[in-house]
Amino acid sequence: MTQLLIVEDELDLAEGLRFNLEQEDYQVDLAETGEDALRMLLAEPHKDYDLVILDVMLPGISGFDVAEEMRRNGQFVPILMLTARGHSEDVLKGFTAGADDYLTKPFELEILIARLRGLLRRGQWTRAQSPAQPPEPDSFVFGGKSVHFDLLELHVRGEIFKLTLMEMNVLRHLIRNAGRPVARGAMLEAVWGLREDTDTRALDNFIVRLRRYIEDDPGKPRHLISVRGVGYRFDATPQ
Repeated sequence: MTQLLIVEDELDLAEGLRFNLEQEDYQVDLAETGEDALRMLLAEPHKDYDLVILDVMLPGISGFDVAEEMRRNGQFVPILMLTARGHSEDVLKGFTAGADDYLTKPFELEILIARLRGLLRRGQWTRAQSPAQPPEPDSFVFGGKSVHFDLLELHVRGEIFKLTLMEMNVLRHLIRNAGRPVARGAMLEAVWGLREDTDTRALDNFIVRLRRYIEDDPGKPRHLISVRGVGYRFDATPQ
């Protein structure tokens, strides 16, 4: 049975979500604080949850901090973040922390369940293909490295790095446009559905993290290239 963890300090909301999700045949545990959630996720022994529904505003450490700590400790279970504020900056902060999707409160239960199912399928990171189009490859090889989109993995010099859904979305979009400059604003719109005039600093943070995985010398990148005044370009076979 699929196991979910709900991290929410509004007990009425948490209990209501648990009741409704259990009716959908999910097994649900609750945590009221970020500290409780991290103990349940990281302390030994712990359950292997399939998905975490994580509120941003928690007593003690925030949902952003919980997501960052999970990713820092190699916990790559999908995170659906709940926020009372739908500002683009908050959304990007959640994605930068490691969230895979977000919902703004209040929300409809049917929407939450649809988002949850999409994340559980791990298919949400790829856009739907038209029947006339061949499916995109599940992996991409360049410079002795390989990206495995379906596994959310990057293989570099014998090491395997697990990427978050959003890290993979950014990398995939750049690979799709290999050799061409991609504007920061255009990437925000294509990857996250945010307006092009949204602050792009969070995107720059994603690039910094990806360079640490991909580049032999992140200070002198050869694959993820900055294009002054525009954005970034991916080069599979740099000169």
